[in-house]
Order: sequence, then structure tokens, then C-alpha cells
Amino acid sequence: MTKNSDPYKPTNQPNTESLNVAQLLGEGEAMFIEHNLYFGHGTDSAWDEAVSILSYVLAFPPNADRSLLTNVLTAQQLEQIRSLFRRRVDERMPAPYITGQAWFCGLPFMVDQRVLIPRSPIAALITNYFEPWLQSSPKRILDLCAGGGCIGISCAYGFDEAEVVLSDISADAIAVANINIDNHKLGERVVAIQSDLFDGLKGRDFDLIISNPPYVDQADLDSMPEEFHHEPEQALASGCDGLDFTRRLLQQAHEYLSEDGLLIVEVGNSGEALEQAFPAVPFMWFEFAEGDSGVFMLTQAQLAEHREMFA
Repeated sequence: MTKNSDPYKPTNQPNTESLNVAQLLGEGEAMFIEHNLYFGHGTDSAWDEAVSILSYVLAFPPNADRSLLTNVLTAQQLEQIRSLFRRRVDERMPAPYITGQAWFCGLPFMVDQRVLIPRSPIAALITNYFEPWLQSSPKRILDLCAGGGCIGISCAYGFDEAEVVLSDISADAIAVANINIDNHKLGERVVAIQSDLFDGLKGRDFDLIISNPPYVDQADLDSMPEEFHHEPEQALASGCDGLDFTRRLLQQAHEYLSEDGLLIVEVGNSGEALEQAFPAVPFMWFEFAEGDSGVFMLTQAQLAEHREMFA
């Protein structure tokens, strides 16, 4: 649902409690701006954040028609939505944790504070089937540091004959991933395994390993907006330079990839530190239309060739 300033969005809050959807969204937008909230967990503006909360209460689809903006709300709906707006302000709680739902690759996922809220630019690679880098459809895919499983489950939709493993060190994350596997009815092809890196995956190999691991350095973690501190720190923090986990991953990944396998990893703004740490490694950095960055690819052969550097 997109914002439109005329005739739906009022410039001033009405004195009557007979409000329509657009008027209440304007109220929420003004509240969020006034309290200087941070957006970045699925939305990028106060208006879109208000839309996400209101749409949850009213069960609007993500592509709701703007004609719904003129719908008049009941007193019960007003109170329910306003209470969630107030919670968003008072607790600095990201909207997906309030609603219990996030969207990734156009698919709904259950989320709570046991897992990160999905927002990875890897979604763009999935929706393009990793073309042109994949030579053939992968038969075995690993979503490493899977959290709630959004990356791996989205891959299962894109590659409908692939077996997918979701792995994470956190038992809580695995519990959420299993809920999402069940919700998407993918239990025959997708499995969640608790594992510290590859410890629980011995003897397996994969054609594609995708990882959105912890990569936030200590300085960034200390300065993050309050909203991020509702997320599990274990899924964010990765040492002074943000690369503690990634170093371990690079050391071992070649052993778990097939001969033509690919490793794709998000490291965000720790990419600069990664390049500095391993200047001889030919990281291939993806470019995204939305301007996102910090996702690299290496082949199995490249990982094996440079494995001594990662030790």
C-alpha cells in the first residue's frame, strides 16, 4: 500500500474518532517521526512501518489496493492498532516482532526475538535463481546460520527438486525454522539441523552454501539503534572486525562443497575488513540494483586453493 497525499492522507489529525485507514496511517506516521524511530527491519519509512502494523491487524495482503485507504475503522480496530503503534514507540520494538511476521522473497515467515528479522540482499539473488553463476540447478543447498530459515526456504521454492538444510548454532533459531518449514509444508525436502558451523554436518556436501552469518564488528554493535538490541546478539556480533565467524567459514567451506559448488556469504560493511585481511583472495562482490552491498561469492576451487591463507 503506497502513500498518497491527496485526497487520502490528511494534513491534520481529525477531531472525530470516525477515522479511515489513511487517516490512522497518517497518525502513526507522525508519531513515529516525532519519536525518531529507526527503520530498516523490512521497511524504510515511518509510513511503511505504520502500514505493516495496520495491515497485520486488518489482515490486509502485502499488495493491498489503495482503495482500502478510505475504509472506516471500528472503535475496536482503532484501539488495537493504536496500542501497537504505542508499543512500537515505547519499546523501540521493530514491527515484525510486534506482528510476528516478516516477508522475504515475497513469502511470509514467522519471526520472534529468537531470530533476526530477514532483510538480506541475498533475496535478489534467489529471485533471479543465482543466474548466471550457477551452471545447473543445485541438488543440495545449505542455508548456514539460517535463523528462521527464510533464505533456505525461499531457495526451496526456487529450486523445487533441491534438498535444503537449514543449520544454526541456536536451538531457539532451529525451533523457529521448524515452524516455518511446517508453515510452508516443505518437510519432505527441507530439514533444520542444530550445528556450530559444520560440526553437525559431517559427511555432507552441497552444490550451494549460502550464509548470512554474524558479521557486525564491536564498534558498530555498540552504536546500533535501540531497535537492533531486540535481536539476538549471537546472530549479529562477530568480534572486533566482524569476521570471527567468516574466517572459520572460509577455512572449512571447501570440504563441504561439491566440485562445482559455490559459497555465497553476506558480510555487510565488514567487507572492507575482509578484503584487507585476505588481499590475494579473488572475492566476487555482487552489485544490487537497490544499492546494497557486502555479499561475496567464491567457488569450491578458489576456497581450496587459498585454504592455507584462511588458517
